[in-house]
Amino acid sequence: MKTDIEIAQEAELLPIREVAEQLGIEEKDLEYYGKYKAKLSDELWEEVKENKDGKLVLVTAINPTPAGEGKTTTTVGLGEAMGKLGKKAAIALREPSLGPCFGIKGGAAGGGYAQVVPMEDLNLHFTGDFHAITSANNLLAAMLDNHIKQGNALNIDTNHIVWKRCVDMNDRVLRNIVVGLGREADGVVREDHFIISVASEIMAILCLAENMKDLKERLSKIIAAYDFEGQPVTAGQLNATGAMAALLKDAIKPNLIQTVENTPAFVHGGPFANIAHGCNSVRATKTALKLADYVITEAGFGADLGAEKFLDIKCRIGGLKPDAIVLVATVRALKYNGGVAKEELNAENLEALEKGIVNLEKHIENVAKYKVPCVVTLNRFVSDSDAELAFVKEFCESRGCEFALSEVWEKGGEGGIELANKVLSTLEQKESRFEPLYDTSLSIKEKIETIAKEIYGAAEVVYAPTAGQEIARLEKLGYGNTPVCMAKNQYSLSDDPKRLGRPTDFTVTIREVYVSAGAGFVVAITGTVMTMPGLPLHPAAERIDVDDTGKITGLS
Repeated sequence: MKTDIEIAQEAELLPIREVAEQLGIEEKDLEYYGKYKAKLSDELWEEVKENKDGKLVLVTAINPTPAGEGKTTTTVGLGEAMGKLGKKAAIALREPSLGPCFGIKGGAAGGGYAQVVPMEDLNLHFTGDFHAITSANNLLAAMLDNHIKQGNALNIDTNHIVWKRCVDMNDRVLRNIVVGLGREADGVVREDHFIISVASEIMAILCLAENMKDLKERLSKIIAAYDFEGQPVTAGQLNATGAMAALLKDAIKPNLIQTVENTPAFVHGGPFANIAHGCNSVRATKTALKLADYVITEAGFGADLGAEKFLDIKCRIGGLKPDAIVLVATVRALKYNGGVAKEELNAENLEALEKGIVNLEKHIENVAKYKVPCVVTLNRFVSDSDAELAFVKEFCESRGCEFALSEVWEKGGEGGIELANKVLSTLEQKESRFEPLYDTSLSIKEKIETIAKEIYGAAEVVYAPTAGQEIARLEKLGYGNTPVCMAKNQYSLSDDPKRLGRPTDFTVTIREVYVSAGAGFVVAITGTVMTMPGLPLHPAAERIDVDDTGKITGLS
């Protein structure tokens, strides 16, 4: 059996100009990054913004397990299947972070014959967007420390600096550091911290900004620190906005690539959904909607994280309305949720499937709260028995969901025809009456508790003393009327990653709260989730190599 990277390397790619032509994009609106990648010009939006929007389909999933679910693979395969049915379709994805690529999860290009390509470029440096975001983030950090060293005219309290440096790599030793050691000329000694680049507020801002003007306005509102009177000190006050925007001048432009079947793919931005808002850029999604009749996008991790943030943050801020939601699961993952060890998942086990399917049930219920039609799809594995497939099908249809099997990993678009037809019939027959879960006029605690109780199923929410104090301060400063971005582990509906299935009677603990004023939301960190991941015992980086001809191996 061929590996993902072998399939990607053997794919027959079209010149990106020909991919763009499928959507009516002219060559003058392409900014080439080699033969198979391009950024889309600012002028393109002005040319297409009055076009009628296509249909927007969100692909989400149950909570991830070691058994695999295949959400991105399904997104890509569904787009390919739409193409095989003669539909004018495009997909809209996030860019992968180097952290997971070299860590444990691997890349984010899909899999098998449902991948976006060039896969190696996408999973590594791509068009440099993440490097630009990292540079802009760290420029603000440098200007902040320099301001303090050069006299501290803004009266910054060095014990209350909230802006952190970032790097696009899992590196746990950078979580808590001390800077400024050495000579007096080397700066002021203080505690500092690193986060992974995908958790940077600048990543969120880039993904939510409509244009350069909006980007600069958002950048200027970033809170870097507080002064001795407890008032925010912003990037605008530090005179950093213009230089940061200059670093992001090209990064804000959406990227266009293709799938292994040459379906157009808008791949832009990449915030994680467990520690950030988990969606590709508003600008890429909106552009795709103006150019294609059907746009299939995905949101990170399970529906309790990615879908919730897509629906409550991205759609609200970007003025988007999903027409249907595809919820991805596998029989193997459901049995894992039912207590079966990974090594025993190939054996038929209806008892474990019945026990574990409650995780899918909760996600179905959650999607229904947004009043968007839902299609459940199972990524089919060879080990799945007919009895197991029939059980899941009956379970979903009895709850008002359309159901389809998917074999896109093995068969590409051909393996997604059943799913594509179900999605198309859902779009034709069922109306989306989308509305967010909560009103932003609620207090910060009310919004946190609405998400925790309605989406996660928590019995109560408790707050660390510092978190409660920060909420009170943020509301006093006028940051109470924003959406809330929950940072939570992805493996469980609860804030305890070991509680699988559908946990009940649990408490969610809010450890930390802060405002991303430029992005336009408050972040609530739950449990022990970290904004700087670490590498595992044997990171994926140990298996990645490049031969004398430049051919990369081991990347997944």
